[in-house]
Amino acid sequence: MPNANRGAVGFRSDEFEPEYDRPSKSELKRQSNELQKLGETLIEAPRDRVKRVPMPDEVKDAILMAQTISNHEGRRRQLQFVGKLMRTLDEEEVAVIQRTIESWKGASKAETASLHALERRRDKLLADDKALTQLLEEHPQLDVQHLRTLIRNARKEQAENKPPKAYREIFQILKDLAKPAKAAPAEGEEGEEADDESGE
Repeated sequence: MPNANRGAVGFRSDEFEPEYDRPSKSELKRQSNELQKLGETLIEAPRDRVKRVPMPDEVKDAILMAQTISNHEGRRRQLQFVGKLMRTLDEEEVAVIQRTIESWKGASKAETASLHALERRRDKLLADDKALTQLLEEHPQLDVQHLRTLIRNARKEQAENKPPKAYREIFQILKDLAKPAKAAPAEGEEGEEADDESGE
């Protein structure tokens, strides 16, 4: 009899040890909610970004479909379906999606900061004539006359509460100037070689 008990005790302890390695119900629920939220984040994201996220086509198609549904009940059902598909992904697939979303946040912050800087520069151009002189020193290729006309028109628009056509055009010019000049080295091969040498 004692032998039977010992065997039973030993059997039970061996049997239940792996149980502790499994996630608890609350942990599974938390993971499920996180995956549901991740799916919702993707649904709220711009379509062109979603299309570039590395994930199974079935999941991607379900997310893109959810973006097109305006009916409340239909959208809710599609959200649940997306959540269900998200739970079929393995850890690595989920990690890749999370990293991609994190990179969007970084890009968006940098983008927003640079746009705010351009807006401040535009406002300075309207408020202070010296700002135009400084801009022309930095970018001598700009059409001075055209810029002066735009600034004059933008000031008039503000004073008379007119649509900000010139105001927007100034912003666009500043935005174009802020773009990296990728085509610039193509003017001459010597310039490229010189850059390479200085790089070394």
